[in-house]
Amino acid sequence: MPMTRAATKERGSKPPRRRTGSSAGEKARPAGSVRDRSLGQGGKRLAAAFDAVSALPALAESRRRFLRVSEATTPSPDELAAAIESDAALAIQVMRVANNGGGPHGRTGGVRQAVDVLSPDRIRQIVEGVDTYDPFERPSALSERHERFRRHAVATRHAADRIADLARLNDRDDLAVAALLHDVGKLVLAELHGTFADTGEHRATPDERIRRERRELGIDHALVGAVLVRRWAMAPGVAAAIERHHSPKATGHAAAIRLADFIVHYASGDPAPPDAIVAAAEQLGIERKSIAPLLYEFPHSAAVLKRSTDPCPLSDREVDALRGLADGKVYKQIASELSLSVSTIRTHLHNVYRKIGAVDRAQAVLIAHEHGWI
Repeated sequence: MPMTRAATKERGSKPPRRRTGSSAGEKARPAGSVRDRSLGQGGKRLAAAFDAVSALPALAESRRRFLRVSEATTPSPDELAAAIESDAALAIQVMRVANNGGGPHGRTGGVRQAVDVLSPDRIRQIVEGVDTYDPFERPSALSERHERFRRHAVATRHAADRIADLARLNDRDDLAVAALLHDVGKLVLAELHGTFADTGEHRATPDERIRRERRELGIDHALVGAVLVRRWAMAPGVAAAIERHHSPKATGHAAAIRLADFIVHYASGDPAPPDAIVAAAEQLGIERKSIAPLLYEFPHSAAVLKRSTDPCPLSDREVDALRGLADGKVYKQIASELSLSVSTIRTHLHNVYRKIGAVDRAQAVLIAHEHGWI
């Protein structure tokens, strides 16, 4: 199926207006802000770039795998969501339809919620209408760019999910979408400015690249991506996380994506300063000793972590105690590490068994792992 061609720069067009200062420490602005309107004044070229990225093609194999999952007599909502999240292009189209179907904009923050809003037949219809690219059958610079974007997006989503587990962040489905789309603004800049977004991509750190965008283009991909996501009527939190994911002062989902982005670049052999990784982790309350396992897991671990679609019914201390059991520790060891008494640990675990319906420690650990709570 044909792919959208990159927009070319018009002759005689004025260079983009340079912005003063840095947006790194600024708060995310809601849709319709002055800055959003000023971006819209760029005219037809910007609108064409937004339209091109809105029709982003999916990897042909991603679409084939989703269609295979959807052919089941009663397709599992979790499996449908996982197949959609394997490709940012599929997630974009499903989320756009779910959030523009007559209900309030931003009503579905994540893909799993979108699956609940839309019927399996409707989702299949959406996916069947997505253009595809195949880097083996028809290799090109454009398909290479799309595939590089897809791989980084999916890897960042997995890393962000692992980070959210350590930092105990909520709204994990929203985070998954924001992580998948965190670099969508790069595609817009590529449409507007040719290969600028790819120049020096592997020689500079993420922070150096975004500073270069601001210096030479007067804007950066994080802000542009947030504007586009707002145009797609996605949840405000998704747009805010995308806009702030390069800010050293980011918190919550934006901070998780910032750290995930660093880890994925590090795993790919791209520049990612250790001090920046440590600082990003500290913003989330993650200790330095917890970073080494993250760096090991990417890219060596091929396991896909399960993300709970149900809220965890356990308190933080109950989760800590259950993690101790999962590590094979006895009550005394767990109590010592958490600075609690053995009787308190026993009470916590008794509550764990009652809340999740487990009869013993082995079943409790298994249930918690299956739901992604530990």
